[in-house]
Amino acid sequence: MKHTNSNSIEECLYLAVSGQSEETVPLHTSIALFLLSYCESKSFRVCLVSATTLAGEGHSWSQWLPEGMDFRMISMQELPQVIRSCRLPAVVEEGGRYCRAGLAVVLRHIIKRTLEADPCRKDVAELLGFKKTCLKACAEVSEWTRLCELSIPSAVEDFCRQPDHQSEIPTALLHLEKKFREPVRVHNDDKIRRQKLQQKKDMPGAGLQGGSVESNPEEGAAEDLQSSDQLELQAALAKLSVEEVQSAATRGPPHIRKVKTTELPSLEHVFAEGLYFTLTDVVLLPCLHQFLVSLGQQPGGMLERLPLLQRWYLHIQEVPGVRRAASSCGIHFLSLPEQGPAPSSEPQNPTNHEEEKAVAPFIGGPRPTMTKLKDNGIEAVYSPHPCSSWALDWDSLPAAVNPTEGKMSNDRALRKRQQLNNLVGMVTKLAQPGETVVDFCSGGGHLGIVLAHTLPAMQVVLIENKEESLVRAKNRCDELGLNNIWFIQANLDYFTGPFKIGVALHACGVATDMVMEHCIKAQAAFVISPCCYGFIQNTVKFTFPRSQQFMDVLSYKEHMVLCRFADQTEFQLPADRRLIGKQCMGLVDLDRAQAAERNGYSVKVMSMEPESCSPKNNMVVGVPADCELI
Repeated sequence: MKHTNSNSIEECLYLAVSGQSEETVPLHTSIALFLLSYCESKSFRVCLVSATTLAGEGHSWSQWLPEGMDFRMISMQELPQVIRSCRLPAVVEEGGRYCRAGLAVVLRHIIKRTLEADPCRKDVAELLGFKKTCLKACAEVSEWTRLCELSIPSAVEDFCRQPDHQSEIPTALLHLEKKFREPVRVHNDDKIRRQKLQQKKDMPGAGLQGGSVESNPEEGAAEDLQSSDQLELQAALAKLSVEEVQSAATRGPPHIRKVKTTELPSLEHVFAEGLYFTLTDVVLLPCLHQFLVSLGQQPGGMLERLPLLQRWYLHIQEVPGVRRAASSCGIHFLSLPEQGPAPSSEPQNPTNHEEEKAVAPFIGGPRPTMTKLKDNGIEAVYSPHPCSSWALDWDSLPAAVNPTEGKMSNDRALRKRQQLNNLVGMVTKLAQPGETVVDFCSGGGHLGIVLAHTLPAMQVVLIENKEESLVRAKNRCDELGLNNIWFIQANLDYFTGPFKIGVALHACGVATDMVMEHCIKAQAAFVISPCCYGFIQNTVKFTFPRSQQFMDVLSYKEHMVLCRFADQTEFQLPADRRLIGKQCMGLVDLDRAQAAERNGYSVKVMSMEPESCSPKNNMVVGVPADCELI
């Protein structure tokens, strides 16, 4: 096994343990330990964090740790300050200012460090999937990431806490079983599908007419369930080999080549995301295993409703290294009863957007919707800017503070400085020394870095889920010598720390609503410049319109019309069209403001100055009930 070189940054991985029982560990912890074992990673110092167990009392937890792994038991009070503001698991670099938090972010980082230590680990590289995007989309907007990262672990833990386990199968597992029934789509799958067709034709008793396979249904049902996906499994395991398997230089029999693509047999799920073993399977294995263990010796009829998950549980044991890694961290595979054919019935998964289907498609521009709102006393209202003339002396600031550090034209850099003047000016009016300001969706840190430099008595936190952007921001801060700034690579929901002001410059689509919700929960003021109105749509967490006033007048479809036209404010468009776009922006943000006011906030929607600083020049400012809005 290769290890990281001596020049690499030392990192500490913090994992939660219950502090109450050594029989199990939280599933997020079990998942991280399983990946460490599979990767044979030695790149991290591991700290087990308990709310009750004192340091030095963690010897009983060693059964869950990969063999030979050194660890330290610590209490919550011993955590670095930045980690206390995040949900575990989390990784912090030496120095305690750069933190990666949340299951998916931490797992992807473990893979990255493993490949830095040993670039030849092809099996580890393949965990990231096609285009290296496996579980990269944040759970707040991706239904798949949310299911795997949050819903399934939480549902299994809830199920296991029940004393008799007589309740229904967790809905999240039924949803996953349904996902396994969906057709597999993989890049360049034509060749594998033709091989599968050939394999079916070569089976004893197979018919050769019409591309169909004939067999005795009673005798072949169980056999088909066991063997129909063997070609897919072979392809999946071959992809994990260190050396590429060279395919035979043949085009296949003519009668197979002539079959139309639409008539080829579909591929079956071997693993969670289709044909190949990925990080998603790493996440699901401890979850499904714990569920099976909790069923005990008499699982009854529950497993009969999860035939594809059973088959997946068997497939994953054939992946090289999985049995070793699982056994090393306390996961001992169970023997499952023989399966029958998969039932034809599928669990119901009602859509959250029934209204969207019920409403007829909207025809026409935004004017009918705007008129409908006006008839009900709702119009876009822009408040005057309280500090429109406030501006930083950019010429006197260090070069690393200036957004020109990025690769942008002089005109764009000027507009970016004007945008920053607006938000920083509002924060200076609201902020008090010693308070914490959080720059959500911080990107490369243009806003947060200016705030940290301009307000040295404030603690600034940058939160961004894209590593490249956050590393760029950290490098700029290192050059400036700023010591009042933290960097947290995480999805927004994994930040749990207290703060007084939340800011976001051009938060895209529903990100604006996510930031506002987070600020309201923390009873913090917010200064937000929304962007990408056309990307707004109903999600797991949010439905539109947001406020009761708008819901009483508009349907979801009508609200989406406003969002779509709110994006039509580009400078090159005709003036009258830009004016309509600006009015739509104002209405969408008014809906957001009224939703916040329902939670006791005072909110104003205003335009940044000058308005030419950006086509998306709205600014939404809100404060809790006990504060005075400027």
